[in-house]
Amino acid sequence: MAFTELNSVEHFIIHKLSGSNLNTQATVPAVAEDSDNSYGHFWHYRSPEQLARSVNEVLLEDELKSALIRLNPEIAEKPERAEEVIHTLRGILGSVAHTGLVRANEEFLKWVCGEKSMPFGENNSHRPVRIFDFEDVANNHGIVTNQFRIHHRETKIPDVVLFINGIPVVIGEAKTPIRPAISWLDGAHEIHAIYENAVPQLFVPNILSFATEGKQLFYGAVRCPLEFWAPWRIESENTALAQALGLAEIGQELSDLLSPARLLDILRNFTLFSSNNKKVRMKVIPRFQQYEGANKIVERVVEGQIKKGLIWHFQGSGKSLLMVFAAQKLRRTQALKSPTVLVLVDRTDLDTQISGTFNAADIANVESTDNIKELQTMLERDTRKIIISMIHKFRDAKPNMNTRDNIIVLVDEAHRTQEGDLGRQMRAALPNAFLFGLTGTPVNKADKNTFWAFGAETDEGGYMSRYTFHDSIRDAATLPLHFEPRLVDVHVDKEAIDKAFAEFKEGAALTDEEADGLNQKSAKMAAFLKSPERVKKIVEDIAIHFKTKVAPQGFKAMIVTPDRHACVQYKEELDKHFPEAASRVVISTTANDDFDFKKKWGLDKGQQEKVVEEFNNKGSELQFLIVTAKLLTGFDAPILQTMYLDKSLKDHTLLQAICRTNRLFPQKTFGRIVDYFGVFDDAAKALEFDEQSVKQVISNLSELRDQLPQAMRDALAHFLGVDRTLDGFEGLEAAQNAISTVEKKDAFALDFKYLARLWESLSPDAILNLYNQDYKWLAQVYESVKPASDNVGKLLWLTLGAQTTQLIHDHIHVGDVHTLDEFVLDADVIENIFNNPESKQVKQLEKMLAKRFQKHASDPRFKSLSERLLDLRDKAEQGLITSIEFVKELCKIAKETIQAEKDLEAAKQDKSPQAALTELFLELKTDQTPAVVERIVTDIDAIVRIVRFPGWQTTIGGEREVQKSLRKALLKYKLHTDQALFDRAYAYIKEYY
Repeated sequence: MAFTELNSVEHFIIHKLSGSNLNTQATVPAVAEDSDNSYGHFWHYRSPEQLARSVNEVLLEDELKSALIRLNPEIAEKPERAEEVIHTLRGILGSVAHTGLVRANEEFLKWVCGEKSMPFGENNSHRPVRIFDFEDVANNHGIVTNQFRIHHRETKIPDVVLFINGIPVVIGEAKTPIRPAISWLDGAHEIHAIYENAVPQLFVPNILSFATEGKQLFYGAVRCPLEFWAPWRIESENTALAQALGLAEIGQELSDLLSPARLLDILRNFTLFSSNNKKVRMKVIPRFQQYEGANKIVERVVEGQIKKGLIWHFQGSGKSLLMVFAAQKLRRTQALKSPTVLVLVDRTDLDTQISGTFNAADIANVESTDNIKELQTMLERDTRKIIISMIHKFRDAKPNMNTRDNIIVLVDEAHRTQEGDLGRQMRAALPNAFLFGLTGTPVNKADKNTFWAFGAETDEGGYMSRYTFHDSIRDAATLPLHFEPRLVDVHVDKEAIDKAFAEFKEGAALTDEEADGLNQKSAKMAAFLKSPERVKKIVEDIAIHFKTKVAPQGFKAMIVTPDRHACVQYKEELDKHFPEAASRVVISTTANDDFDFKKKWGLDKGQQEKVVEEFNNKGSELQFLIVTAKLLTGFDAPILQTMYLDKSLKDHTLLQAICRTNRLFPQKTFGRIVDYFGVFDDAAKALEFDEQSVKQVISNLSELRDQLPQAMRDALAHFLGVDRTLDGFEGLEAAQNAISTVEKKDAFALDFKYLARLWESLSPDAILNLYNQDYKWLAQVYESVKPASDNVGKLLWLTLGAQTTQLIHDHIHVGDVHTLDEFVLDADVIENIFNNPESKQVKQLEKMLAKRFQKHASDPRFKSLSERLLDLRDKAEQGLITSIEFVKELCKIAKETIQAEKDLEAAKQDKSPQAALTELFLELKTDQTPAVVERIVTDIDAIVRIVRFPGWQTTIGGEREVQKSLRKALLKYKLHTDQALFDRAYAYIKEYY
């Protein structure tokens, strides 16, 4: 038997969760096979036919009714009350069309989390409705099914669906494990781009969705873009070994992620809804490191034995959300008796970010204060809330501000607590509190105060939880970083560094004002750094670099200067190369600044937020932020790809600053630091940490140059013996014949993908000129064999970057590019292709035929032609026919397609819409069908003519109205439950009306 996605991956998932082996139809307890899977009895397999539902129904209502009676004494007294709850839930499912999927999901989850009530108590008093039992997981009933047919706007069949108490909480898509080009991405794309739009009601109760091809498992929330889907991992000593075992490793991850206790924990404690600045609602669920880190905090507090812990999660991997999840779960944990969670941040801009994260996520009972007296008052009054404050306020804290033991302190960027021995002051002020430090940079052993305050001796290496640079790159949580030394002659002369410069170096983490003061002390250094000639030279280089390397990709940049006055200097120089609106200076001002300086450059908190919002808007004019200390920490702008660095930064501050560029953004593959100061002249000294892996955080772009020749050789190796000087059809045909099978194409795609990323990173480096012709040739071959947009496997084949696209376009005349709609198919066109089989036209003809077959998918004649085309493609890919035979047969299919369309048109003209419907109903007539076919057809015809409008078939609203009208007409004759009849009738209406 051949391996398929059904009999290998999909059936493996069912077997792993329920113990049912669909390949042999045997059922054994899953727990017998895998001792880690302690919930084998929870998921019970039911085939789609056993679910007792119609194709339009999302809920398993019998299961749901049984759970409502089991979990709610008031409903058990009067079982008919269950129908009232189910009716309300149906209403939320139906609301998705006008409220949107995320808001409908948010409303539905409030019900399943027990946050809603009904008047079922004495004298109609409200009682919370329990749909899931969160305390006793075994009191819920789990069902897993496969090939679940569901109809809303269209009929779709997700591979795997998990129900808890009759509610579909997880959707899974399995893909084939044996074709290299098909990956979990294809499954995720199907869920995100197809199912969520075609059958949104199925996703209204969704906790999460997952996709796998048996090698990797990724999951995401509703409406989560594919680049933010994440892997679920199990950290253990056997991880590497298990990874090599393929399906076995996925089975472990799957069992862990989809355990009922895990799903209910994610639902109740790790699901957030927030709005972005455009008021778009988003759902957020945790990455595994956030889930693990937050739960370790909660477990340690509940156990009550160890009063501290240090968490190192690499910059950009989501520490702010980890704190939100931890605070939320701590506040909800009943054993902690309404604790106070104190979130301490390092500086005001971090305060803005953390507060913003909490506020955007609509977390209840959050207070912010930047005043020690106010904080002291809150603690003395025993405030039981989440309080956000600034860490340096503890310099003024009194001992024993509050001695309660259910106060939990979460300190952001904990490595800075060594300043003024803040850790000891915190411990004195809150002697019985739990102190947890979070840091994005590893803590050096020399930072004894930090380890004293947060590191528990029982934790390996001093860390309670660690998520390193390599972990975040592996999981695509962050992007790699490259640095590029530019204008070496403007780098600081190391021989000329005097004592003042040594002092300057130590000022890495200073505020705007402190950096100014230090520069005044170091007049010699300041004069060198800010000499007009040097600044002019650097800004000219920034302009060239930005226009050639950053702007074409659609990204933005930040310029980091020595001090506030240098910011102004850079801005004035930059305005000579770009419009004034293209850059903004973001600095703070003080009472000592003169009035004009403050008036021109000062920004209050609100103005700064607007500047940041404008910078994050891809369509805005603002391309550069010019800073010296502000926004180097706690600033999240995924569109920021390049940092132009002309300031001495070191260790923690340097790592935090450069990581502003490592956030995920569409088409962004790395963050870039352009070094004018010479910070990376000695990269090892710039990032001096005990943790050796940090030395690999940033690599020199010149290292990529060294990788280019081998990458080019690997890509060309697929075409040994092919004459690359041949132009036109013959040359392209020879190249395509060299990679004629699916396997060969996929292998070429992988090598070219790597080469293209190198090319985009290095462009427009002069070294590329040596390889220009070969790369252009490879890119054109790649485009010619790339799968059609509706084919599986397409997501492994990347979208070409801006530089590569430009290169191809340099070689292609504009007149050669047509859209499919402009491609007219007639006898002359076919004859022309047959006599001049130019590859591009052949491909165009193929795509166009596929489009026509899709249009007439319900017609057996076109279905037969479509199957012939698929068979022809397979033969060509397997090398069973020559290119000429392929073109010959393709043209034959095209001629028959034209004839079939002519015949169809003639039949249409002979047949009115009513006649077509009459013919359909007579064809489908059974003993149960009313004899009055004419009346049914007349009713449908009348009602459809009222609601239809030109082009209704291409709009969601039009389709919805016509479907509703058809359902209404069929209801009159009690035919509304016959789905086959509805589908056929709707297809006829779509064609004839």
